[in-house]
Amino acid sequence: MARCYGMDFITVSRALNPAEAELVRSRLEANGFLVNVKNEDAAFCFGTGYDIGGVLIQVPEAQADNARALLASQDPPDP
Repeated sequence: MARCYGMDFITVSRALNPAEAELVRSRLEANGFLVNVKNEDAAFCFGTGYDIGGVLIQVPEAQADNARALLASQDPPDP
């Protein structure tokens, strides 16, 4: 658990690279979640997040269950 913006943040997803983390961040933010991405800079330096345990996508503890449910759901099909 991390503390950011005066709130406790919980990891809801891990990505192996910053690009994948950005996609997850964008999806969460588009749905109204406050998002903190941790280890992003280190992943840029090493070229991957694998060695550092992944790029961590975090949301406030109170939003964690809803964020996980959103990430587990399928995107609607394109028209």
